[in-house]
Amino acid sequence: MSKPLVLLDAASLYFRAFYALPESMTAPDGTPVNAVRGFVDTLTRVITERGAGRLVACLDADWRPGFRVAALPSYKAHRVAAGAADGEEDVPDTLTPQVPIILEVLGAVGIATAEAAGYEADDVIGTLAARERTDPVEVVTGDRDLFQVVRDEPTPVRVLYVGRGWAKAELLGPAELAAKYALPVAGAGAAYAGMAVLRGDPSDGLPGVAGIGEKTAAKLIGEFGSLDAVLAAVHDGKDRKLTTRARTALLNAQDYLAAAPTVVNVATDAPLTVDGADAVPTHPAHPDHVAELTRRWGLGSSLPRLLAAMEKSCV
Repeated sequence: MSKPLVLLDAASLYFRAFYALPESMTAPDGTPVNAVRGFVDTLTRVITERGAGRLVACLDADWRPGFRVAALPSYKAHRVAAGAADGEEDVPDTLTPQVPIILEVLGAVGIATAEAAGYEADDVIGTLAARERTDPVEVVTGDRDLFQVVRDEPTPVRVLYVGRGWAKAELLGPAELAAKYALPVAGAGAAYAGMAVLRGDPSDGLPGVAGIGEKTAAKLIGEFGSLDAVLAAVHDGKDRKLTTRARTALLNAQDYLAAAPTVVNVATDAPLTVDGADAVPTHPAHPDHVAELTRRWGLGSSLPRLLAAMEKSCV
């Protein structure tokens, strides 16, 4: 099998690195670089352990897109920074200055980045995965929302879920996703998205359907096959598989159910801007800049490991 195209959910990964590593990891000038170091180490693991042949760091051009907020105003509303007139995300003060460093490292090393104006990284990943017709795809993320992109054909798409750390990472395809949530294997990705609509997600400001938790949501999708089929049964009123309690809950949530798929479903046609070739480089694009970044930010253990992994990737 050919080496995979690995799509990194960049913000998810650097947020997790920030919280996983101590802020005592600092540059010579005292600036915390824990997120930078953790993110660079993640790149190294992806290249060595996942055997990436192509690699794209996918970015949020808009962390809270207008089309999702218009559909459901509560979407990520609790994450907006207090007093932020422009809807800026509430990000830890010591993480904010590390993000430009991460982007600078990616450019100096020669790792491709991709974004889409008005869309989130999830949409960039969804679009790149949907387009791929040559290599298998692995999505590396700590966000369960991306489970919906798994597929077997025309090229396999798998999600490496690192939400509980690398030691407990799970590689999920349609079969694994179906087994984990008791969903149908056929169309498991779409089935997961339907379940997520019903279940909701407080971390994203999605209330879900009152009285329907994850197990009930999975059972409904498993029995009917899709969210559309569940909703059709609600309005049909004759399907005995749908209990009176569930039907009432779904009827009471009609406005939410009309809006939520726009929020939950990732785009597969986002207008991408890709910076750089996606082949894993064997040598840094700008060696002098890499050396300068290593010195300035004290990345002397992390960046050399990444460069060594890149060099070996062509073997």
